[in-house]
Amino acid sequence: MMQADLTSISWLSLAVWLPVFSGVLVLLLGGDHKASLTRWLALAGSLASFLVTIPLYTLFDVQDGFFQFEELLPWVPAFNMHYHLGIDGFSMPLVLLTSFTTVIVVLAGWEVITKHIAQYMAAFLIMSGIMIGVFTALDAILYYVFWEAMLIPMFLVIGIWGGPNRVYATVKFFLYTLLGSLLMLVAFIHLYHQTGSFELADYYLLPLSMQAQIYIFIAFFMAFAVKIPMWPVHTWLPDAHVEAPTGGSVVLAAIALKLGGYSFLRFAMPIAPDASHYFSTAMIVLSLIAVVYIALVALVQTDMKKLIAYSSISHMGFVTLGFFMFGQLALEGAMVQMISHGFISSAMFLSVGVLYDRVHSREISAYGGVANKMPVFAGFAVLFAMANSGLPGTSGFVGEFMVILAAVKFNFWVGFAAATTLIFGAAYTLWMTKRVFFGDVNNHHVAELTDLNKREFLILGVLAILVIGFGLYPQAITEVMQATSSEFLKHMAISKLPVTGY
Repeated sequence: MMQADLTSISWLSLAVWLPVFSGVLVLLLGGDHKASLTRWLALAGSLASFLVTIPLYTLFDVQDGFFQFEELLPWVPAFNMHYHLGIDGFSMPLVLLTSFTTVIVVLAGWEVITKHIAQYMAAFLIMSGIMIGVFTALDAILYYVFWEAMLIPMFLVIGIWGGPNRVYATVKFFLYTLLGSLLMLVAFIHLYHQTGSFELADYYLLPLSMQAQIYIFIAFFMAFAVKIPMWPVHTWLPDAHVEAPTGGSVVLAAIALKLGGYSFLRFAMPIAPDASHYFSTAMIVLSLIAVVYIALVALVQTDMKKLIAYSSISHMGFVTLGFFMFGQLALEGAMVQMISHGFISSAMFLSVGVLYDRVHSREISAYGGVANKMPVFAGFAVLFAMANSGLPGTSGFVGEFMVILAAVKFNFWVGFAAATTLIFGAAYTLWMTKRVFFGDVNNHHVAELTDLNKREFLILGVLAILVIGFGLYPQAITEVMQATSSEFLKHMAISKLPVTGY
């Protein structure tokens, strides 16, 4: 009886709108003259928003490969639009990752942000609800509204609290993502004319010609490839990361990039399955370029943030590589990689933020011997560096190993190329770690460093537990997506080309 009562609650609407409402409340009641109240309101709102997503995991039926917690209400009846939310094994972990990351971002900006505090905290709370909306929307236009709305708070975060070149980085980020999204809208309009509906379920059953599928896949590809980002449309990300405040970099890496990967699974591939198979070789090649070439680009970076940004692009190459091999091991490995990357990239950007707050430099050459002055922090940073390198026992190993194993079965040379990330990833990450943390203290800035405070220790400690926990027990993620991935692959194996007769 209790189970039935709990499942009758509109958990997804709470997950979407509670952070948005909390953000508006922070704007109305907070301000720089009430800094303490503003911060505690933002923390309370982010914690409450995280707590309402936990039942999505505890009440989730791992045997059900279809949508759960569905909510369906009329929205614009004249155009057959609905407020339709639901989650499956692909979207549920990403919803939890989003709500959890928002708590981390609020804590990370606690003492660092001293101007426009209410606006900063509200931007991340509202953005959290919008991104959860992207992961849960089952109506195409509702999804599109959330997708585009997410750009606004991120635009403001980088543009107001960013670095000296923030205007250039913000405009580049906005134009890249907006232009790709317009083609996606064209695809939705075409599908609406074919079905008279914006419901995803109707699109999945639509028998499209191969030519139509190719055009639709390309339209979706332009939107999602930019967001991941895939090579060669990746150039906006390093600029955005370098100029963004630490919280902005965390959300960009942990959540925003996942919107593109998730959307391939939700839209491009199931709506155009035959075109997905047709383009699979090209997608695998582009993914391998990201994995190998971008890792080499990361190797020559002198700015820590830029290095981690290129590292993110390289690691996200495993996601699309796993998707387009059309195997359960590869698909689940790609999903694990998305979740793991959320934790590890967050931790690495936060580690850079800890140093930047003290020294006000992101240049690797500005450091040296940090472990002598900040041994506790160095311990955390080295752990996260090892996880980023794919060390067994950390979450960074699990997803990459699953995808590499599937790639070797798929094609030895694809697997070989993917496995080079274990070399290149270790090279650029360990090179940075050695230069920053070990050796003698190089300058007076490092000599004056103090170790982590309680707030910083809490943030990095929780992330360390998650990185190790999911590395040792990845079933916590994989078991919720097995049924969904199985149904997805069944759908992808059935041609949606129209029957033309004999």
